Amino acid sequence: MAIDTFVVFTGIYSDVESAEADYETIKDLHTEHGLLDAYDAAVIARNDKGKVKITKKHETPTRAGGIMGGGVGLATGLVVALFPFAGIGAAALTGLTGGAAIGAVAGHAAAGMSRSDLKDLGEELDAGTAAVIVVGVQDSASRIEEALQKAQKVQRKEMKVDTADLEADAGEDSEGESKGTS
Repeated sequence: MAIDTFVVFTGIYSDVESAEADYETIKDLHTEHGLLDAYDAAVIARNDKGKVKITKKHETPTRAGGIMGGGVGLATGLVVALFPFAGIGAAALTGLTGGAAIGAVAGHAAAGMSRSDLKDLGEELDAGTAAVIVVGVQDSASRIEEALQKAQKVQRKEMKVDTADLEADAGEDSEGESKGTS
């Protein structure tokens, strides 16, 4: 087994603009400054009817991020595990091989956290209008937490994932769904 321990940060916001600003700060730490090695992030927004939608996402194609090039990372998987009917915008589906890959990653993301941590996370997400979920490697935790400056509240949890098993499950799903496509 290739168990990796990841850190999950959730920033809760009263507006989508603040969530997206912190998301961009985290992205800049990776792309502009080279300070984050591997991370997945998703911004979710709740509309006035209570529906949740992923508005932005990023998966780094190292370790368990961007599984098998499918563009489905642990942050997106965690959102789907907590909100099974979350709207995944067209931008979030870039490169996605299919619903089975999302299901595989969501299952591994949920299994990697304790039930009480998942419950706490879901309750926190229910309290805000928007959120940023970031899944990163342990050595980047302090940088990620510092980047969530606009959040009203930040929650930190651990996630343990068998990355080899996750990649195998996502690979099987994407192979089955990608046959016959060009």
